[in-house]
Order: sequence, then C-alpha cells, then structure tokens
Amino acid sequence: MTQVLDKPVGLRAPVSPAERTARRKALLEWIAVHSLGVAAALFFTLPFVFVFLTSLMSDTQALSRDLIPHTWEWGNYKKVFDTPGFLTWWKNTLIYAGLGTVLTVVSSIPVAYALAKFRFPGRSLSLMLVISMMMLPPQVIIIPMYLFWAKQLDLSGTLWPLIIPMAFGDAFSIFLLRQFLMTIPNEYLDAAKVDGCGDLRTLFKVVLPMARPGIAAVALFQFFYAWNDYFGPQIYASENPGAWTLSYGLESFKGAHHTDWNLTMAATVLVMAPVILVFFFAQKAFVEGVTLTGVKG
Repeated sequence: MTQVLDKPVGLRAPVSPAERTARRKALLEWIAVHSLGVAAALFFTLPFVFVFLTSLMSDTQALSRDLIPHTWEWGNYKKVFDTPGFLTWWKNTLIYAGLGTVLTVVSSIPVAYALAKFRFPGRSLSLMLVISMMMLPPQVIIIPMYLFWAKQLDLSGTLWPLIIPMAFGDAFSIFLLRQFLMTIPNEYLDAAKVDGCGDLRTLFKVVLPMARPGIAAVALFQFFYAWNDYFGPQIYASENPGAWTLSYGLESFKGAHHTDWNLTMAATVLVMAPVILVFFFAQKAFVEGVTLTGVKG
C-alpha cells in the first residue's frame, strides 16, 4: 500500500506575499547600492583613463575628439624623459618626499608618545598648541619664513628650507600619531616597565611595533604632501631650475608643450604613477591606521 503524503516531496512551501515583497526590496537595495558604487568608481577612474589614453596618442589625434588611440605611441614617454631637466625634477622630488617623510616620522613619534602616554604639567596646553598649529595656514607665516631662510641663511634656490623644518615635527602628524597611540592599552607599557624597560626602550620595543599602521598612515600622508607640493618649491626654488620638483616642473613643461597634449598627459602620468603605486601597495596599512586613530580620543 502506498503511503499518502501531505505534500509532494521536493517542492518548496509557497512564498507569502510579505516574503516576496521583502526579497524584492532587498534586491532593489542591493542593485541601488552597487550601482552607486560603480558610478562613484567610474567618476574617479575615468579621468585617469582619459589622461592615460591621451598620453598614447599622436600629436594630431590628441587635438581631436577621438577617445581611443589609433596607434599606441609609447615613445611619448621616452620624449618626456628626454626633456632637459625632467630626471633632475624626479631626483629632487624623491629627495624632498623621501627625506622629508623620514624626518617627519622620526621627529613626530616622540612628541606624540609623550602627549599620549605621559602625564606632565602643561600637557593639555601643549596639545592645544599642536591643534592650533594645524589651523594655521602656511601662507600666514610665509613672508617671515622666507626672509629667515633666504636672507639670514642664504638658502633660497634650494629645497632645504622645506626639508629642514620637517626635522622638528609636523602638527598634523603629531596629532594623528597621538590619536593612534591612545588606542594602545597602558597595560602593555606597565608590563614592559615591570620587566625593567625604561621609557625609551618601551617606545622602541613595545609602542613602535604596535603602532605600525599609524606610522604608515602618517608616512603616506607626508609623502603624498611632499610629492604634490607646489607652493613650497614655487616660493623657495623657482629661481633655480636645478632645484625644481615634478609638481613645479610640470607647469613649466606644460607651458613649453602647450599644444602637445599627448606629451603633457604623458608627463602627468609619470608624475602620478609613483603616488598611485605607493598607495596601492600600502592601502591596507593606510586605511587601518586612519580608522584606528578615531577609536579613542
């Protein structure tokens, strides 16, 4: 005798109208969110694609409405490198960005460590001064600073007026590192001191290994700032082409090749490429460091 089943085996229960509405709503939300994400990605990506494609066009095609190169002119990049002074601008920018980043990180870490973990008279006032310096535009003090570096120390026409001050800390870097160091539990520092570590050894053995994401974020911020800095080299190095950086030299290059948009775009790609590559390989540490700085204030 066959057994009578209440419902066919393998068939799902009918979906109620409320569940069907909820699923449709969830699907529409998923489509809306991802559509906005794709639109935002295209909004930020398409300008770079346009610059890259234009850099590979011929002289005549770069002035047309064509979006895709007819022939891929990779030799445009060689022409840019062969431009007198371009490699010098690269060298100067690497020195400025690299040395400036190292000096800023090394000088900012002890100050941030003291503001985050030490208790001393005037601590709150010192933090307020750091925040106040962040609010002070560099244009406000540029005249006395220029008179000091150019007239007193005779360093105009060089990048040293921009590099040397980084050895004395940076307000934004100090504040960002201080916020990150506040997230490190004091119990780790107390345990290190119980084991006989002094403040300096605790900094090197305990704090710095745990603060790598914050240090990476500060280093990237400073590197990007120095690499893209146009105002500083314009003030101090404009009179000496041998001290120009890429950001300032690119303006001169564009003026000399104002009709050669393919070469101008090729030079722009070469200026942007190192920054994009650095951020691509260090974005995990960068995002982690920036995120954790706001966990505890």
